[in-house]
Amino acid sequence: MLKKIFRTVDRAFQFFEEWSLFIAVCAALLTAMANVVLRKTTDNYSLYWSDEVVRKVIYFSTYIGCVAAIRSRSLIRIDALPQIFTFLTKPLALVSHLAVLLFAGIMIYLGWEMTMMMYQDEYAKTATLRLPEWPFYAVLPLMGVMMMFRTLITIWEDIVDRQEITGDH
Repeated sequence: MLKKIFRTVDRAFQFFEEWSLFIAVCAALLTAMANVVLRKTTDNYSLYWSDEVVRKVIYFSTYIGCVAAIRSRSLIRIDALPQIFTFLTKPLALVSHLAVLLFAGIMIYLGWEMTMMMYQDEYAKTATLRLPEWPFYAVLPLMGVMMMFRTLITIWEDIVDRQEITGDH
């Protein structure tokens, strides 16, 4: 039952990560390319807002990319010590997971606070496109929730895999 729930959550997150990152990066790439072409082919016309779009996409892809990194077990962690001292592998993995859960909790709390602050501020708009800032801040608690779920799934997979290897139940 739990395995099925985790698999469903994992697939939903993966779908969101892949497609949102694909669409965002394509939008930034097309905007930046259009701006370069306009600047090089016309005398004085450019997309004054293209830099803002690219900055917001980098912001979005960094945070959502963190969630994807958990799935592929690519987050930065201590890996030299476990290679030298193999008995440290499990304790350091636990420390790593706990650090990610702590970070995710902080991102949920502070991200929500900042999102609400931006939502309530009618003047909080982006510099050139004049879009409300709060949706960009909403990425923070979203990323925190997704990181927390992904980390819990990873911990569960580690426990289940260890039990299957050792035969413990």
